[in-house]
Amino acid sequence: MFNLDIYCASLQYFNVLDKLPSYIKPLGLGNHTYPNHWFAETNGENIADLNRYFSEWTGLYWIWKNRLNNMSDDDWVGNCHYRKLWLNNLFSKKQKFSFKSLHSNLLKPDNPIFLNCDVIRIQPTFLKKDTVFQQFENVHGKNILENCINFLDTEDADKFRKYLNGNKLCVLAMFIAKAHIFKSYCKSIFPFLYKCLDYCLKNNLCKGKNVRLPGHIIERY
Repeated sequence: MFNLDIYCASLQYFNVLDKLPSYIKPLGLGNHTYPNHWFAETNGENIADLNRYFSEWTGLYWIWKNRLNNMSDDDWVGNCHYRKLWLNNLFSKKQKFSFKSLHSNLLKPDNPIFLNCDVIRIQPTFLKKDTVFQQFENVHGKNILENCINFLDTEDADKFRKYLNGNKLCVLAMFIAKAHIFKSYCKSIFPFLYKCLDYCLKNNLCKGKNVRLPGHIIERY
């Protein structure tokens, strides 16, 4: 039997998160104060001071560095957000839940999906007019993404460009994966993320709506 740990990231304390099942664990992000029964990314090895630039990726870093050592490769680890939880089935966007009904529909460890794959992602958004690359430039500015792609090696850069030229956008840093895949993902993205941050700060890009620009870049990657 595998273990399942899902960390529910939040930038402030919400007592409703205390009522989640034990395998969904509240994780407080940033340099804020959280109850002792919560995990907080300021405890242990962390990059909490970069949360304003990296957004929820500082939480992924904390999970990687502090929570995976005692997990086997085939255990499952993932994350969600305080307003975005994993459900067993698809629901319409406008459907409203009471907490009781929501609780009964949360993704559970006995879901057969865990027997048929190695990674679970949220449903993608399909852009109607733009490619992912065009959408990014329309929102965040020209040349930024292209310049950051150059930090990657040729093979990864080519794969990234291929994805960017499509119209399928998987928003948010929200996924569940086997522990060994989670580790590989983190080992891959954080060197790139630091280079993106350095570029953005040197060019004075992290301001206004682009404060979390490095996080928006890595969201596409």
